[in-house]
Amino acid sequence: MALANRLAMRQGQAMVLTPQLLQAIKLLQMPNAELAAFIEAELERNPLLERADELPIFDPPAAGGETAPEAEATPEPGDWATETLESDPDALARNLGTEIDNAFELDRPPTPAEPARVDEGLGLSATSWTGAGGRGFDEESPDLEAYIAAPTSFSEHLTRQALIALGDPIDRMIAAALIDALDESGYLTAPLEAIAGQLGAPLARVEAVLAKLQGLEPTGVFARSLGECLALQLIERDRYDPAMQALIANLPALARRDFGALRRACGVADDDIADMIAEIRRLDPKPGRAFGAVVEPPAIPDVFVTAAPDNSWRVELNSEALPRVLVNETYAAKIKRNAGREEDRQFLSSSLQTANWLTKSLEQRARTILNVASEIVRRQDGFFVGGVAGLRPLNLKTVADAIGVHESTVSRATSNKFIQTPRGLFEMKYFFTTPIASVANGADQAHSAESVRFKIKQMIDAEDPAEVLSDDVIVARLRQADIVVARRTVAKYRDSLRIPSSVERRRAKSDAFRPSAHALGPLSL
Repeated sequence: MALANRLAMRQGQAMVLTPQLLQAIKLLQMPNAELAAFIEAELERNPLLERADELPIFDPPAAGGETAPEAEATPEPGDWATETLESDPDALARNLGTEIDNAFELDRPPTPAEPARVDEGLGLSATSWTGAGGRGFDEESPDLEAYIAAPTSFSEHLTRQALIALGDPIDRMIAAALIDALDESGYLTAPLEAIAGQLGAPLARVEAVLAKLQGLEPTGVFARSLGECLALQLIERDRYDPAMQALIANLPALARRDFGALRRACGVADDDIADMIAEIRRLDPKPGRAFGAVVEPPAIPDVFVTAAPDNSWRVELNSEALPRVLVNETYAAKIKRNAGREEDRQFLSSSLQTANWLTKSLEQRARTILNVASEIVRRQDGFFVGGVAGLRPLNLKTVADAIGVHESTVSRATSNKFIQTPRGLFEMKYFFTTPIASVANGADQAHSAESVRFKIKQMIDAEDPAEVLSDDVIVARLRQADIVVARRTVAKYRDSLRIPSSVERRRAKSDAFRPSAHALGPLSL
């Protein structure tokens, strides 16, 4: 049979991710800070976009029925295409071309200005004052932030000290290599042999430079281990005696709270052990974090949940965190009439299309976040009433099916989004927990993993020091509370709560060391 080529037409449907759809997906996933930066860039790039708070406020008609000259430039209703991002579903559903008053409430027009008052002593009016250089306050003032020094980095801080402490050019070169090898906590993680081989310098000279650098501020930098970092700080405080040396050499026993082993290793009494541990707790195990730590912006709630008078919950979008942009169609129409070149008309058309799509995408983003938050509040009503113990199992598919969207949409809508509740600020993903089966009813009456974790913590906090609960005992008590979990699950939840094992807790709560251990509190070396 011979094969032949032929042309054929077929009709079909396929899902295509257009650039506009990709933009809407990215906007939904963006947190508040990132979305604000994106809107700022779009406002600078697109001349047809404007902020809602930049709308002109028109003067009222003059007294006596005459129209003020400025009123002639007042646009007719419908000249502005507006998009509101309020939580009201009716307001969200409005199309482009609505009036300004329907979109945002404008401030009241200002009253006519009072006559300028003249200071007879100085001969200056309140409206004639100018700043330095003859500029008025309405003009752009100098950027004071340009005169503020940039923060010093950790590397720059150490380099300046090294230039003072070291005079030899070769030693300075070795110091630069050691500074580059530090991690963000101030520890030297690279082996000295590798650094010496890379520089072609004798190992003894690299060690000598390191010894000098370990005297720089903050104390404890250039340490190669936690013990060395603590030892450097104790040496500076003149507290590195033989007993303290033995304690630093037994940091694993200190982390296990094995006070008996520490007492034997240090050869001191219980009170001295408590004083030494308290001294170590005052040290900084990460001396470089003051420079390397990145200041995280505060979490801004996207949704507010408040109690309603009828014992229900009111869910509202945070209007302060929502971007409010408008499409200036009046300006677009004026430009279109004067656009003579084809390139200008294409740019105008593209800008108008982009602006309209952006406002619709922001509206859809607000509506989706509100719908997801409302469904979360409806299904987690027990949490808002009774706390963590009232959390119920919840997954993305349940919320997605309830509001008629895909699971990925719910995942993006809850990513880096926060909800302010009467019980505090929570990330939306906090309310999605895996189910733990029930003894009597199985999966139909499953418990939330977060609530089970909370019950385990309550049991351990209330345990008798003389009868410390083992993981097996916790499993048995949870089964009595109609919760089915395995022993390894209890151990995993206990580790996530940073709760020691029963052996370590029994040692920490023993009668011989109970006063000292209680005074010290939990260790986190």
